[in-house]
Amino acid sequence: MKRKSKKIVLKQPEKFKSQLLNWAQQFDVFIWLDSNNYHQKYSSYDVVLAVEAHQNIKCDCSKSFEKLKAFQKNTNDYIFGYLGYDLKNDLENFSSNNFDGIGFSDLYFFQPKKLFFIKDDIVETLYLTAYEDKTECDIKEILSIKNYAPNRMKQNSFHIEQRISKEKYTQKLHTIMEHIHRGDIYEVNFCQEFYAENSKINPLEVYQKLNKISSPPFATFLKINDKLLLSASPERFVKKEENKIISQPIKGTARRLPGRNEDAYTAKKLYHDPKERAENIMIVDLVRNDLSKTATKGSVKVEELCKVYSFKQVHQLISTVVSETKTDQNPVDIVKSLFPMGSMTGAPKISAMEIIEQQEETKRGLYSGAVGYFTPDNDFDFNVVIRSILHNSTKLYTSFIVGGAITSQSEIKNEYEECMLKAKAMKKALKN
Repeated sequence: MKRKSKKIVLKQPEKFKSQLLNWAQQFDVFIWLDSNNYHQKYSSYDVVLAVEAHQNIKCDCSKSFEKLKAFQKNTNDYIFGYLGYDLKNDLENFSSNNFDGIGFSDLYFFQPKKLFFIKDDIVETLYLTAYEDKTECDIKEILSIKNYAPNRMKQNSFHIEQRISKEKYTQKLHTIMEHIHRGDIYEVNFCQEFYAENSKINPLEVYQKLNKISSPPFATFLKINDKLLLSASPERFVKKEENKIISQPIKGTARRLPGRNEDAYTAKKLYHDPKERAENIMIVDLVRNDLSKTATKGSVKVEELCKVYSFKQVHQLISTVVSETKTDQNPVDIVKSLFPMGSMTGAPKISAMEIIEQQEETKRGLYSGAVGYFTPDNDFDFNVVIRSILHNSTKLYTSFIVGGAITSQSEIKNEYEECMLKAKAMKKALKN
């Protein structure tokens, strides 16, 4: 089924974005991707919204990537969705037996009935032809939304608990450090869950608060029926532009400071910090190796190594690794060859994933997976699901997970404090 394109010049782009996100709340299935106008070399759109499923695929582990490949090929259209971290069980001989309070399936993609792409002051609508007669009506409805602030749905008071105590976290890091000193791994991304039971939240309000705190380039609001992802992710997993593949792993974090000179010094200190650079460079090596699986010979290159990117709350070290791929390379196979992303596992990847499964106490699910889309031209763009709140509105269960890279140079006290820093934005967004 083809799509009908219509372009509209926006008089007030920021107001329209708010109205559009508010309008999307009525649907059972949608994905909202927002760059927060954080323009960089590989930016495509300011905002993308995919609404309503014309058809979809939902599955857990067994042959998931093969099923996705068939769905992507047969649809031959835009498909939006996510890859859960535990698809690793489809790639290696793993299982996931840890607690899961949210219940996202491991993989979900849908062909949207309606698409909105916003760039600068232009919105392009791409409706499937069967629904194109609704375009003008929908635009009028969106523009008529006067109160585009969050609907005042009541949010009850609830207590956020920590799945792993500080004492237990310390014990677990001692065990992980033993693995590192034995040479089992060089680096591992160890995570812990914060959660709230009997929690009723206002998803739009929480998302807008979280997004305002961080204003990241890969923010996401995802709704699949009663399951929601509210994400302020700063990290791109992988993007394909024609034959070029781009991956931008993050490793290395420093707190922003209010004073201009002190903040600049902190960023400079982060750039030269040997421990933070070592974390990043180990993952860059892993990404280079993963990209080489589908790259043409000699095409894997590091465009940026440990570049400091500054966001509202933190400075981050981000590297940009690129490659060229063969014209006939299947896009799903490219994503599969890189998954799960090295920045959320460690190195060597398989050993790191084994230790993650042993030491963590919560099934990651959608956390440290990826949300994004494939285009009809076999391009794609996916983020890394971090700095995110997950919610099940049926179970009234709310969860967020934070973690950090553990290496031989790690100090347990500092690693714990980094986790608390990363948790701060989610806690603040969930407060009444």
